[in-house]
Amino acid sequence: MKKFIVIGLLSLTSGCATIKTLDPAYNHVNIQHRGKQSYCKEIPRVYSGVAYNACKLNGEPSRTPNMGSTLSGVPVFFIDTILSAVADTVVIPYTAVQQYQKGNIDVN
Repeated sequence: MKKFIVIGLLSLTSGCATIKTLDPAYNHVNIQHRGKQSYCKEIPRVYSGVAYNACKLNGEPSRTPNMGSTLSGVPVFFIDTILSAVADTVVIPYTAVQQYQKGNIDVN
């Protein structure tokens, strides 16, 4: 039963990065992890959830090791990236049109 609850909660947050970047306010997203800013300047709208997560890895270095939250030893970050790739694939018809009309999304 516990596994079903975890899976249910995980499905609610699946594609979280995709949701954050699907229609950002003012064509801008802030990408940071634990107060450390990303070095990315912009991300494409097509597969923006995956790009968002990649930009989290491209940021100011941390002096302490930080895996973030884990689920059965797997960082939630990796799970979100996989689920974001699925969600990004589903919304390609929308994001492709938005990419053509509005261009890339500004970061930080």
